[in-house]
Amino acid sequence: MNTIPLIFNQRQINRTVLGGKERMPSVQLDIAVLLLNTEGSHYRIQTLENLLKCGFKSIVSFEPTSENYNLDDLSHRFPFVKFIVPLEPVTDGDLINIGMSEVDADYVLVIRDSLSFAPGALTPRIAEKLVAEKPYCVVPRLICPSAPGFPIVFSPSVEDSVLDVETESVISDGRPTLYPYDYIGLYNRQTFIQLGGYDYSITAPYWQNLDLSFRAWLWGEKITISTVFTLSCQDEPVPEDTTANLSSSRFYLKNLLPEFADDHGVIPRSSFWVFLRRSGCGFFETLRQFNDARYWVDKNKYRFRRDAAYIVEHWGTL
Repeated sequence: MNTIPLIFNQRQINRTVLGGKERMPSVQLDIAVLLLNTEGSHYRIQTLENLLKCGFKSIVSFEPTSENYNLDDLSHRFPFVKFIVPLEPVTDGDLINIGMSEVDADYVLVIRDSLSFAPGALTPRIAEKLVAEKPYCVVPRLICPSAPGFPIVFSPSVEDSVLDVETESVISDGRPTLYPYDYIGLYNRQTFIQLGGYDYSITAPYWQNLDLSFRAWLWGEKITISTVFTLSCQDEPVPEDTTANLSSSRFYLKNLLPEFADDHGVIPRSSFWVFLRRSGCGFFETLRQFNDARYWVDKNKYRFRRDAAYIVEHWGTL
């Protein structure tokens, strides 16, 4: 695997950028939007039209492929929107990292074209309430008509000494959640950058999303659910793939092995034998990954405010 990135946007990605040269009209919100589109989406135009009515500071639309021959037409139809097309394989986290560096706003809303975004979904009054306490991430209430019991609240627990993520569909305003479902949320841009953004070396979406979110909790930030900010799914949600793989192994190294000692985080050398039993790699590759993680934790040791055991034990009171 690649070395764990030490700085935000350490990986530079080749991309094409179209449009976005005109200033947004009637700006009412110090919020930028990052729109993640899927190939062959039927909702893109309607979503962009609705977003333009909300008074956002800027909008960045990510296109999954440069083979979209309508991009020139779209950039002329929506001259206020910046369209970005990656020219190499990327993860959703890569795209969001790019977007965070492209916009200039206090908060950034990450959504997908599969969500129905009504013009009144996020008004200045609602936005003011959401960011009043300067949270790292506020997750909107997601309504899925095709899956009414779909869980969007995630809580950590331990079963047989292994981290387990419990799910619920019943929510209350301000309730903590371990991570935002499918990356969807309103993020404090500066805090996102200070956390280092998404780790490009973790390529599985579930583990990449969980990695940054768990790091936020370890470093003293919060992720909460809002009931006043509601979005509706237009497609049936896809279950998350939580399969154990190299990405889950890196998540384990960065988030579950560190211990909080006195005033800093540290991975004890003795933890190597614990990791060796579960890594699935040979001795020397396991040692390389372990040392890479110890180096990363050491560089960020004073950012830690707690460890995974504390988060699980005190969940709900953090």
